[in-house]
Amino acid sequence: VQLQASGGGLVQHEGSLRLSCAASGRTFSSWTLGWFRQAPGKERVFVAVITWSGGRAYYADSVKGRFTISRANAKSTVYLQMNSLNPEDTAVYYCASYKNGVYALPENYDYWGQGTQVTVSS
Repeated sequence: VQLQASGGGLVQHEGSLRLSCAASGRTFSSWTLGWFRQAPGKERVFVAVITWSGGRAYYADSVKGRFTISRANAKSTVYLQMNSLNPEDTAVYYCASYKNGVYALPENYDYWGQGTQVTVSS
């Protein structure tokens, strides 16, 4: 199982980025996938998750209304569209496959991508 995150970069305050996470190794359409982020010196925290069918998505309060998670099963890819970015969004963003339990807890995810850096300048 492999998850490959991409799309990070440097963006100005109020700018936008779209992250992608390409998955391989098992049937993509059966995965529930999430995004987490980790800022320097801080713990990894939940950002968003989308169920295997794409029918439900959940977001951290800090990104609700600004970020949108989606998936394209035909491309085995999950996306995170990030709008109205601010410097507090600066972090390494990770995609991960959900295993069981509470969506917001990183220990409930079994496979992780390598992370992609997002830096928002003020």
